[in-house]
Amino acid sequence: MSNDGDYVERTVVEPTTVRREEVRVTRESSNAGWWIAALVAIVAIVGVIFLMNNSSDQADLQAARDQGMTEATLANAASNAQTAAMQASDAARNAADSTARATEHAAQAAAANTAAAAQNTADAAADTVTVETTPAQ
Repeated sequence: MSNDGDYVERTVVEPTTVRREEVRVTRESSNAGWWIAALVAIVAIVGVIFLMNNSSDQADLQAARDQGMTEATLANAASNAQTAAMQASDAARNAADSTARATEHAAQAAAANTAAAAQNTADAAADTVTVETTPAQ
């Protein structure tokens, strides 16, 4: 009779009054346990290698993140500097325009004052000529 791959041999010895039964079990050796242990060890070794490589990948990823943040900060600073330069250029242009307008207005005012002074001088001269040419009374 066999039970789960085991070899069992039964021997029955007579007299009928006493019955003795002898059972010998012979088990065949199996390497399945060793194969399973080897597979578990290989999986454990692969897991350890993966974890060690993964930790260096994390350091590389963090370094890449830091470098990206630095580059983004540099790009932002360059953009802000360019904006400030454009604003300074606009302010300088506006100041030059304002100065030119103020100079033009001052020149027009000076010309108007000069014309008025010339007119006043001409009027005064005309009055003087009129007074001299008028016969004495």
